Amino acid sequence: MDLTYSDADQAFRAEVRAWLEEHLTGRWAALKGLGGAGRDHEAHEERVAWNRLLAEHGWTCLGWPEEHGGRGLSLVQQVIFHEEYARADAPGRVNHLGEELLGPTLIAFGTPEQQARFLPRIVAVEELWAQGYSEPDAGSDLANVQTKARLVGDEWVIDGQKVWTSNAHLSQWAFVVCRTVPGSTRHHGLSFLLVPLEQDGVEIRPIEQLTGGSEFNEVFFTGARTAADLVVGEPGGGWQVAMALLGFERGVSVLGQVVGFARELDGVVGLARETGAIDDPVLRDRLAALKVELEVMRFQALRGLASDDPGGASVFKLVWAGWHRRLGEVAMDVAGAAGLTSLPGSPESPYELDRWQRLFLFSRADTIYGGSDEVQRNILAERVLGLPKEARG
Repeated sequence: MDLTYSDADQAFRAEVRAWLEEHLTGRWAALKGLGGAGRDHEAHEERVAWNRLLAEHGWTCLGWPEEHGGRGLSLVQQVIFHEEYARADAPGRVNHLGEELLGPTLIAFGTPEQQARFLPRIVAVEELWAQGYSEPDAGSDLANVQTKARLVGDEWVIDGQKVWTSNAHLSQWAFVVCRTVPGSTRHHGLSFLLVPLEQDGVEIRPIEQLTGGSEFNEVFFTGARTAADLVVGEPGGGWQVAMALLGFERGVSVLGQVVGFARELDGVVGLARETGAIDDPVLRDRLAALKVELEVMRFQALRGLASDDPGGASVFKLVWAGWHRRLGEVAMDVAGAAGLTSLPGSPESPYELDRWQRLFLFSRADTIYGGSDEVQRNILAERVLGLPKEARG
């Protein structure tokens, strides 16, 4: 990938930076830094309003084709936006699953009617989406999905359970992988359905996390319904659609993620200076190693976006997840004894964590969600190195 920026790219960076500086003021200034990983509960309604402001000014769905409501920006310019957004410490965006995952999937596989119904509302942040993939016995092993859907008249009727469903309690819709061919097994006979969550046949139970929030949910479908034409791709061919969506997941927003990591690392270094831990040569060496690894990670992400390497996404997931966990561990070592005590809680929560405790606790899950380390290594072994498939019981 050419890492030089054209004059047009530099002008675009200046445009993004100026807009954020102008608008992250007044009522919006209080949202800075809110809504990061493990903190999706923070100021949700206010962040929805902020995201709708972004939409009004054309800052959503930047890479989508113009005919679908996007701006058709280049890969480099999309990267620039996400980098500047992270550098401005702008609030966590609420529309990632719709904008970065479902939208591109509908553009690739959806019918014109599905595109006309859903894409404009994603662009405008009028409807939020959840991902109905994982189940109690089908987490990393997605092909073991047991949630069933049957076609009754002009509707799909859905029965089953999903779990670890991010922000389902805040979403209006979910894209749900269901088994629609009786007697089918593994990746055969699955369908990719678009399901409204605000109906009697859907029960959503938030899962309380160590970090105090409830980003994840259990979702129970008991005779839930969705229209027959809200299947993306062919009925029974949902595996291809589901896998394509996961490919979109490793999009340009990862570069903004790297910038966010840099802000966290700078914060830990600042904490080390305050506590005096920076004078410990071992801790100082660990911080320096994290800095070097982060620079390598950024170039790895850029290379992955610019290539068709089938293992690039898995390598990057392994790298950033392990790095982030180590950052959380170093943060606790820098905090010392203070990291072992929490602040007084509230009636809603028995304790209140500081940012470093939350970083440490939430980053323990980094190597599990979004495809566990074991799954990523299997993908690399089987699809890239051509090794025999893992034996299944």
